Amino acid sequence: MSTNDVSPLPQYQSHKKVRALKISHWVDDLEDTLLLFFQNPAFEPIRIRRDWYGSKVGSETDPGYYVVYEDGYASWSPTKAFEGGYTLIESN
Repeated sequence: MSTNDVSPLPQYQSHKKVRALKISHWVDDLEDTLLLFFQNPAFEPIRIRRDWYGSKVGSETDPGYYVVYEDGYASWSPTKAFEGGYTLIESN
């Protein structure tokens, strides 16, 4: 099975509540960290370890979303996947 052939894989539907911010851009801050900036100016940039982002780095055309699950696990999601799977239910 190639990585592009997903038809035989089990199918799931999301039902989780997450906290998320759309990333505007990131800056290489120090040797092992990146500084994430968000489209919402009410939120300060956050520093993340470069290995957290790992191979998940977005692109300049799609920096994606910073996503935090209820158990505190933080992840990255591409914009299209996130916006196609989640609806805003509460905005601070």
